[in-house]
Amino acid sequence: MRFIQSVVLMLALAMGAVCQVQNPAGSESPAVKRGRELAAVIGEGNYAKAAAFIKENYSESFLKIPMEQHLDFIMGSYDQTRGVDSLSVQAETPDSATMLGRTKLTGQWQAVLVRVETTPPHKISGIGFRPPVLPAGAKTQSRLTDSQISTELEAFMKKLADADAFSGTVLVAHNGQVLFKQAYGDANKDFDAKNRIDTKFNLGSMNKMFTSIAVAQLVERGKVSLDDPLSKYLPEFPTKEWAEKIQIRHLLSHTSGLGSYFNQKFMESSRAKFRTVDDLMTLAKDERPQFEPGTKWAYSNTGMLVLGKVIEKATGQNYYDYIRENISKPAGMINSDCYSLDEVNKNLAVGYTKAYTDKGITFRNNVFEHVMRGGPAGGGYSTVEDLYRFSQALMSGKLVKPELVKLFTSAKPELNSPNYGYGFQVNNAKHTVGHSGGFPGISSNLSIFLDSGYVTVVMSNYGRGSDPVDRKIEEMLAAGNE
Repeated sequence: MRFIQSVVLMLALAMGAVCQVQNPAGSESPAVKRGRELAAVIGEGNYAKAAAFIKENYSESFLKIPMEQHLDFIMGSYDQTRGVDSLSVQAETPDSATMLGRTKLTGQWQAVLVRVETTPPHKISGIGFRPPVLPAGAKTQSRLTDSQISTELEAFMKKLADADAFSGTVLVAHNGQVLFKQAYGDANKDFDAKNRIDTKFNLGSMNKMFTSIAVAQLVERGKVSLDDPLSKYLPEFPTKEWAEKIQIRHLLSHTSGLGSYFNQKFMESSRAKFRTVDDLMTLAKDERPQFEPGTKWAYSNTGMLVLGKVIEKATGQNYYDYIRENISKPAGMINSDCYSLDEVNKNLAVGYTKAYTDKGITFRNNVFEHVMRGGPAGGGYSTVEDLYRFSQALMSGKLVKPELVKLFTSAKPELNSPNYGYGFQVNNAKHTVGHSGGFPGISSNLSIFLDSGYVTVVMSNYGRGSDPVDRKIEEMLAAGNE
């Protein structure tokens, strides 16, 4: 859920299988040529030239996406990479090319797919990031010691921070010992207030983990069953018929068919109106599932919000009080809560997005874009230290017994949810569990490496800010293990 502009651009891509295409010796396909042109424009970081390139070289259908978002993609890519070296072709199809290069800012590999129209002049019809695949013969890193990981990450973070490509905090721990813990950038640019290790950052969707474990506790105590129909708690939501079909497990795994309460009504309403679970539920009252529960996967903020109401019904307790008493307190999370933003809250970071103009970069805060108060689906605040404490309490069985931890942090392919468990993102290839959070001015992530004992927490008050840091840490931890 990060970098909305990139997601919008990626939606313009037809998701076909990528294969290698053989071109005559010495020739390049139109897609490769367009990929090189795009890389050159990104590398210049010139707003006027980028705007001219877009107008001249993007297809009519692609230009239906607002110009501001196209410019944000190009200028944002420059801001995070400063251009690329060693540009090559990772993969091709007859109408697309995935271009691979190393960023000049940090040396990380970056891959971007460029899709073109099949008829001349082969204008660009779609752009999207792709996982980079190192070229044959590329030097792979040897296994790093914990000390080397800390040293290398410190140098990497300095490059990002000096370029103002990252603002936030980072923590890396191994087998219960913190290896790296640093803060960078500003918590509030109006007053030049610096981020600190105990600065509280917006969690975005990371609150879903707390809601999930709260449900796990109620399952353990016999107050809730994963097989329970929603009708047991909310007989008429969203309708009587759907309430009888949707089970608790569907809400936890994003397979209920429900969508997101961040709808047009929310956008047009005063944020001050939504302070409780019941307030937020009014936004979802007219929502109807888009598919039969358990047949598909679709990320659902409404599903997690509904679980917050289930918690209230099952316990007779306010959702926020339950989380404080049963998650935050036993985990030792002293700087975490869903704060009301119109009250005095010490040491909260303001979220920022970068606006790219012909006069350079300006910053906008996200104060009027997000919720007044977070809830079961996201929007609370925490620190890197508190999230690390949460990971330790979770994996040690302090919050819920180990059997339920394993159940909730395992993928659910039987529900058509191969990369998501019950409130936790699951990466089977990397053997990690956790959750990310993203929104304009919000970019955070917790990763628990199940096999190696590492825990990483990255929190940023720049939109998309945590992405390069997360990738760098994953690369270092994977070194020597390929």
